[in-house]
Amino acid sequence: MAQSPIKNFRTLNSLLYFLFIVLLSMFFFLGYNQVKDHFQTSNDSTKVYITPDSNFNHVWTAPSDWRMMYLSKEEKELVLYGRELIAHTSQFLGPKGTVQHSSNGMNCQNCHLNAGTQPWGNNYFAVQSTYPKFRARSGTKEDSFKRVNDCFERSLNGRALERDSREMRGILAYIKWLGSDIEKGKIPKGAGIFKLKKLKRAADPMKGKGIYEVKCQSCHQSNGEGILAENGKSYTYPPLWGNHSYNQGAGLYRISNFAGFVKYNMPLGTNYTKPQLSDDEAWDVAAFVNSMPRPKMDLSKDWPDISKKPFDHPFGPYSDGKTEIQHKYGPFVNR
Repeated sequence: MAQSPIKNFRTLNSLLYFLFIVLLSMFFFLGYNQVKDHFQTSNDSTKVYITPDSNFNHVWTAPSDWRMMYLSKEEKELVLYGRELIAHTSQFLGPKGTVQHSSNGMNCQNCHLNAGTQPWGNNYFAVQSTYPKFRARSGTKEDSFKRVNDCFERSLNGRALERDSREMRGILAYIKWLGSDIEKGKIPKGAGIFKLKKLKRAADPMKGKGIYEVKCQSCHQSNGEGILAENGKSYTYPPLWGNHSYNQGAGLYRISNFAGFVKYNMPLGTNYTKPQLSDDEAWDVAAFVNSMPRPKMDLSKDWPDISKKPFDHPFGPYSDGKTEIQHKYGPFVNR
């Protein structure tokens, strides 16, 4: 006799249930073994879970432009003019500037990225909150005016601006705007340049040359002189050495600053969320770039207390007896 449809359905249902149980058991068996193998290969829990680097969580960002509606008309105009001066310095103050000729053709934002707003991009976030302050380089208490002119005389290898000039007032108004939410004396996360761990070996200019040729040369060129913009007034890609680059008194001439800068900002388009260079590569390319010729500056009045010189200040005399070569390239950490 033919089996009834109901009995056939029950048989099929039982078979499917059996297969389901078999597949579920296999799934749990395989999953258990994978977890077991993973934990057996490492008793170190830090290899199981990688803690996010707290340096890069909740970094400070610039205030939104819409908040300028709360500024007076005069304040807003000055802040916006200051931002233009930072972003397009050479258009106004370069060798062919429309206001005066005070700089080498580079823009402030070549070193202070995105008009001084990029996290770990040598931004201005902490300037308003920390100045005036004592600086060991000059041996005096400095205000923001002095700090800005340091950049003009060193990084832009040019001349200082007058304190009461519209250009200086615009730059200072913009810097004040960027730091308007930061408590006095505080340094927000992401301010300035990231401090890399010191190398246990000396930074190697020859290794850095190879990295430069692969990662940097297409923009900054084989001669390090960058690419001049079509208008001839500024640089599309700034010079890293040569007559139109920063001089030996600039902050980036210290390789720790240059290494920290390129680590999380270069090649162009890189930021702290997706670096392309290892720490060692950043140190080595910094050593190469800063081994190349550039304008000189009278530094005889810098660091009146030589014991306060940074570990990588490249010019003696020093209080520790180490040579200029070791201070410039390292190693900076005792083995």
